[in-house]
Amino acid sequence: MRQESESVSGASKRSLVPSVSGNTALAVSKELGEGVRIIALTHVAGFEGPNVQELSHGARKRLESAGVRVFTGQHAFGGVGRAVRNKLGTYQVDEIMAWTLRTFGQGTKVAVEIALMAADAGLVRTDEDIISMGGTGQGVDTALVVRPANSYRFFDLKVREVICKPRDF
Repeated sequence: MRQESESVSGASKRSLVPSVSGNTALAVSKELGEGVRIIALTHVAGFEGPNVQELSHGARKRLESAGVRVFTGQHAFGGVGRAVRNKLGTYQVDEIMAWTLRTFGQGTKVAVEIALMAADAGLVRTDEDIISMGGTGQGVDTALVVRPANSYRFFDLKVREVICKPRDF
């Protein structure tokens, strides 16, 4: 047990949290306290509809005031490949990978995806472990210790530990 807690605490300097409204990221920030850098990753603009940014300006300001860094960018598993599926009705490799990760739960897929996104944005290093969280719908139900990778080096990403994930999903 000691070995597990040491590796989790070693990764806990940075935590990635998906957050649409900002509420989950604020809750995680309060729970983990100072000393942990929280990075909130939001839905890409246009996810809900053309020109719609789901995270309000006020919520972004609240997060930033609480010391939470906010990143909005291209989803690693939902970009041009999703456009091809929507237009032509055929799945691309990125969405097949996403569906494969969902066999471990939606939260696992999200935690892996935001680790790729944060690495691509230069917000986390690819040679240091982080805690990456994910969930389904509202809140988070999954936390992984991950060694991130850039999306073009996807297979270098390592899920080093599963802190928690739901049994039933």
